[in-house]
Amino acid sequence: MRVILASTSPRRRELLGLLGVRFEIRDPPFEERVAFDLSARDLAKSFSLGKAYSVATSDPEAVVIGSDTLIEFDGSVLGKPRDLVDAAHMLERMAGCQHAVHTAVTIVRGAVGLAETVTSTALVLMKPFDPDLHRRYLETTDSLGKAGSYSVQGPGSELISDLKGDYTTVVGLPLRVVAGLLARAGIAVPVDVDTLYESTPHGTWARFHQSSHS
Repeated sequence: MRVILASTSPRRRELLGLLGVRFEIRDPPFEERVAFDLSARDLAKSFSLGKAYSVATSDPEAVVIGSDTLIEFDGSVLGKPRDLVDAAHMLERMAGCQHAVHTAVTIVRGAVGLAETVTSTALVLMKPFDPDLHRRYLETTDSLGKAGSYSVQGPGSELISDLKGDYTTVVGLPLRVVAGLLARAGIAVPVDVDTLYESTPHGTWARFHQSSHS
């Protein structure tokens, strides 16, 4: 069976590639509209479902993977910043505090009525506010296009003090969840997932590996 990743995110593409499964990439024709009556976790699930279904409807025989990541901080949902000024405000608000990262993964195969969503949550503690550190990070423009205005796998990792949970959840595609969903859809994953997690082959994974298991 063909596998389609309903995302053009380089981060999700790289992570899914670690499972050794052959897949195609499609840009999901889905418009994200924030529903303020939903929690960050439920909103991530809604967006994940929307992305997967928007591709699966035109390709019902394929197994389609949709995913969405949102940050929950102080009872509010934090998405991607509008610009660097918005990113600076967002990062200053989160400095010295812990927030939750919710990544939902949906797998759909329309031909057999398969549709399942699993949401993974990790907790990230940011370092106290440091004007120089924040300025240097913002100058990289890495914060643009990232939920919460930072990347755990890139230079944004310097803003993070601790990570509890699955590192790949924070990057944007929890691989244990994806492997389980693919297996239930009848897709063999040739990579041993436990070994993959121990080898920590992606980005700054090794740096956060110990704390994510403590």
